[in-house]
Amino acid sequence: MTDPAPATIVTPVLIVGGGPVGMTLAMSLQSFGVRCLVVNADPTARLHPKGATQNARTMEHYRRLGVSAALRRVGLPADHPLDVGYFTRLTGYELARLKMPSEREKMDAVAKAGPTDQVPEPLLRANQMFVEDHLFHHIQTLDGIDARFGWQCVDYVEDAEGVTAEIEEIETRRHERVRARFVIGCDGGKGLVRHKLGVRYHDAVPVGGRAYLNGPQVATYVHIPGLRKCIPHDPCWFYWTVNRDVRSTLMVLNESDDFSFGTTLREPGDEPDPAMIGHQLWATFGHNIQFSFHGHRPWTAGHALVADSFGAGRAFLCGDAAHLFTPTGGFGLNTGIDDAINLSWKLAAVLEGWGGDRLIASFEAERRPIAFRNTAAGKALGRSVGAVPIGPAMDEDTPEGEADRRAAAAVLSGFGEEFASLGVQLGARYDGSPIIAADGTAPPTDDPITYRPSACPGGRTPHLWLADRSSLYDRLGRHFTLLRFAGSRADARPLAAAAAARRVPLDMLEIDHAAGRDLYGCDLALVRPDLHVAWRGNRLPEDCNGLLAQVTGY
Repeated sequence: MTDPAPATIVTPVLIVGGGPVGMTLAMSLQSFGVRCLVVNADPTARLHPKGATQNARTMEHYRRLGVSAALRRVGLPADHPLDVGYFTRLTGYELARLKMPSEREKMDAVAKAGPTDQVPEPLLRANQMFVEDHLFHHIQTLDGIDARFGWQCVDYVEDAEGVTAEIEEIETRRHERVRARFVIGCDGGKGLVRHKLGVRYHDAVPVGGRAYLNGPQVATYVHIPGLRKCIPHDPCWFYWTVNRDVRSTLMVLNESDDFSFGTTLREPGDEPDPAMIGHQLWATFGHNIQFSFHGHRPWTAGHALVADSFGAGRAFLCGDAAHLFTPTGGFGLNTGIDDAINLSWKLAAVLEGWGGDRLIASFEAERRPIAFRNTAAGKALGRSVGAVPIGPAMDEDTPEGEADRRAAAAVLSGFGEEFASLGVQLGARYDGSPIIAADGTAPPTDDPITYRPSACPGGRTPHLWLADRSSLYDRLGRHFTLLRFAGSRADARPLAAAAAARRVPLDMLEIDHAAGRDLYGCDLALVRPDLHVAWRGNRLPEDCNGLLAQVTGY
């Protein structure tokens, strides 16, 4: 490290990387009253199209952070169709169509949902660049977050009490010293923190040969004036094109004539060739059209990598620094958001003095198995995309062409779960975690498609709509909450007394909800700050102090 700056910034948590995972971690820490410093090399949110899936679990977290309603207003209009269409060419034959409800239709369904409906915040289709831009501006308004965009972490050293880091403002080369209790790497697959930890990636799902969505790709931000009027099909949100000349995607971003166009590069390390991409765009559309490029972003598809460790000592990894995904299914970003929520409350507990030594260690124990689970799900969906047969006569108005199109449509029509996968979204469980008090019951079967709500400890807290149509999630405290269903004679005072003695923040919530009692299968349930069930029963255990010691990592 170079000579330190005269002044030292003191902060509980230094977050290296200000993408959506880093910003969500900062927002969640701030919600617990924990100050943090975020450094990010780009001076603003990067306005280039990326993925467009904020899944139902991510939106639940954003709801509790107060931004879900605003995020639903970015990007596409509420009435824009969200269908996924597959075509030989955009002016050619439609092979298959996956009907998806619009944003307005989804929210209308939420308003009419039954008392035990499990999706208070449906999956959101909004391009990540718009979401990042909103979060970027939002965190500037929050007290306790020092957001240093246009800065990078040059180095850090760790000692028994914390880390001392050197950060640099890229434009001016000005350096400052930072003293923090913890450093969190949200800085991606090539980031500083993972490198400093000496952590390698583990190939969670070995790649079997070169296939579509497995290798070098390019995402192009393109302006195509009047495109919608030229496509002779009902509108979609996502257009897939498969023919003998090209496989490509075209994503609608908003009401403008700007789109995200995705296709392959020939070899790893190739720079995007605008002329080649232009020809691929024409092959996608079906004939020459006018267009202009805003920019190109190379990337690599087919990853299913999980870090060998999620951290050690005072340094931890979240998001792409901890796992790299193939994009199919949109699992990568959302797994990273769940990492941030899991880690944030544990950091807050330790910093506030009521979390034990095993609490932060449980971050890896809980999240690394989920990374393996979700990367495998993403890889399986990616392989299915590569299995679409592309016959030589696909474009032809002939019996051979019709047969080729039927063969492709037979595969494509089964792709709906790439764009749903509710079991992956809501079904993550922390069975076997040292801070979960198991009750001896069998957890529900893990199914990537179907979510089975259960209050079996370790899983997501089952959602309930309460009598006043408020969400249970809006009533849960920022720390632990004991739910007690109406009619229970269980005395909650011993747990409250034990929590007070240990300085563990604990809220009590009485719920008059017969269907909810049946769903939970118990009179009492202890809910963690990340909306996972820590314990359940019909009466409190005799040793309430021991229960709290376990769930807080002592």
